[in-house]
Amino acid sequence: MVGTVGGRAGQEPGVWSADRAPTTVGILLLISLTAFEAMGVGTAMPEIVADLGGVTLYAWPFVLFLAAAVFGTVAGGRWCDARGPRVALVVAPVVFGAGLLVAGSAEAMGALLTGRVLQGLGAGVQGVAVYVLVAEVYPARLRPAVFGLISSAWVLPSLVGPPLAAVVTERFSWHWVFLGLLPVVGSALVLVLPAVRRLGPPAPRPPGPAETPTVLAAAGAALGVAGLSWAFENVDVHGAVVGTVALVLLVPSLRRLLPRGTFTARPGIPAVVAARGLVAGAFLSVVSFLPLILTATHGWSLSAAGIPLIVASLGWSAAAAWQGRHPDRDRSAMLRAGFVMIAVGQVGLLPVAAGWLPGWVAVVAWGCAGLGMGVAFSAVAYLTLAHSAPADVGGHSSAAQLLDQLANASFVGLGGALLVLLASPAVAMPVLLGAVAVLALTGAATASRTRLPG
Repeated sequence: MVGTVGGRAGQEPGVWSADRAPTTVGILLLISLTAFEAMGVGTAMPEIVADLGGVTLYAWPFVLFLAAAVFGTVAGGRWCDARGPRVALVVAPVVFGAGLLVAGSAEAMGALLTGRVLQGLGAGVQGVAVYVLVAEVYPARLRPAVFGLISSAWVLPSLVGPPLAAVVTERFSWHWVFLGLLPVVGSALVLVLPAVRRLGPPAPRPPGPAETPTVLAAAGAALGVAGLSWAFENVDVHGAVVGTVALVLLVPSLRRLLPRGTFTARPGIPAVVAARGLVAGAFLSVVSFLPLILTATHGWSLSAAGIPLIVASLGWSAAAAWQGRHPDRDRSAMLRAGFVMIAVGQVGLLPVAAGWLPGWVAVVAWGCAGLGMGVAFSAVAYLTLAHSAPADVGGHSSAAQLLDQLANASFVGLGGALLVLLASPAVAMPVLLGAVAVLALTGAATASRTRLPG
C-alpha cells in the first residue's frame, strides 16, 4: 500500500515526503488562512462596525465577500482550465493579502468593503486553484490523505479563530485581525512556489461547443447569491423584490455554470456537484444556528454553546484522517454513510431544538454529524477530481464550490427568515432542521450515482 506519511523504498512518496512536504504545508496554510479569516472576522465585526460608524451596513462586509468569492470561484475555474493553476496560485494569495491590508488599514466603511471584495476574489480563485494543484501534484491514491488534511485545516481555525480574534480585538485592535494574517500569506506563497514552478502547461481542451462559463454568468451568480442573502435577512416587501431579482439573475447563470443534470443528480460529475451542495446545505447551515438553539431554548452560555461545534470539528478531523488511510475504499459508499450520519445528527437535534430533550443531547448528535461530514466532504472532493478530465478539473471544482456557497447561503438565509416569521427559535429551528434533513437523506439516496465507472 502506498504510504501517506512518507515514502518507503519502492513505493510512491507520500504527502509528507521531502519533495511534497513544502507543497502540502503551503496548501494547508492557504486553506487555514481563508478559514481563520472567515471565523475571526465575524467575531470582530461588532467592534469594527462600532468603530467605523456603519451599523446600517453591518451585513455588507459579509455579503460583498460572498459575492466576490462566488465570482472568483467561477473565474478561477475558467482561468485554471485555460491556463493552468500556476499564475492563479500566485495571484490569488496576493489579492487576498491586498484585501487584508486594505481592510486592516481601513478608517472608513468604504475602505473596509473594498478590502472585503479583494479578500473574496482571492479566496474564490485560490479555492479552485488549490484543487487543481492537488490534481497536478498528487497521484490518485494520495488524494484521500490530502483532502483529509484539507478538512483538518478548517478545524484549528474553527476552534481558536473566534476566541483569538476576540482577544486581539480587545487587547490590541480589530485592525490586527486582518493585518496579523499577512505573514501567513507570505509563508504560504514561499512554500507553494516550488511546486508551481514545476507545473507543466495546461491540458489541451478537446474541440467542441463552447461551454466555458462567461464573465456575465459569473457576475449574475455573484449578484444573485448576494441578493438572496440580503433578501433572507430582510423579510419584507423590499426583500421580496430583491429576492425576485436575485433569482432572475441566478437561475440562468447556474444553468450556464453547473454541469447539465446537476439538479437531477445525473450519474457522474453532475451527481458529484449536487452532492457538494447537499452536504454544505445539510451541515454548514446548522452550524450557524446551533449556538442559538442552546442559548435561547436551553439557557446555555455562549461558551458552553460552542461545545457541540468543537466536538463536531474534532469528529470531522478524525473522520477525514481515517478515510485518508483507506484510499481503496468505494468513495460513493463513504459518501452515503456520511450523509446518513449527518441525517442522524439532524434528527437527534430536532427534539433538542424544540426543547423536548436536554441540551447535552446536542453534543452527541452533532458529534455524529461531524463524523459524517469528515467522511462525506472528503469523498466529494476526491470524486470531483476522479470524474474530471485534466482539462475540466478547474471548471468542475468551481461548479462544486459554487453550489456549496449557494446552498450554505440559501439555507442560512432560510433559517433567518424562519426566525422572523415564526418568532420563537423553539418553533423555527425544528422547521429548519426538518428541511436540511431532507437534503441529507436526498444525498444518501443519490450517492450511488457518484460511483466511478468500472
